[in-house]
Amino acid sequence: MKSEEIVTSDFARFGARERKMTEELLKAWRGQGLPEDFEDDQVTIAMNTHSGYVFITNSEYQVAMLNGDILESFYSCPECGHEGFLEDMEHNEGRGCYSYFRQISKSKED
Repeated sequence: MKSEEIVTSDFARFGARERKMTEELLKAWRGQGLPEDFEDDQVTIAMNTHSGYVFITNSEYQVAMLNGDILESFYSCPECGHEGFLEDMEHNEGRGCYSYFRQISKSKED
């Protein structure tokens, strides 16, 4: 038995909801461009089959998603696995990814 992929770019596996989310992502990308810290290399649309989230990704496994109507980078902390948009990544030092938050915050300022 073939194991099911968690992340797919196969539009045949996208339902109507996910195809609509894809349209919204493409419209935001066209109107806003990709986030500043998002590498423009082998960019594709993908879906997490477990969560149903649809997102833009690239060869560096970076993720961009809609945060409301704004296309933003979505981060995964390498220290603790916590995920979210920039405002979701601010932790206290005891949580383990405060330094990661500082790193991505600084890159947004540059």
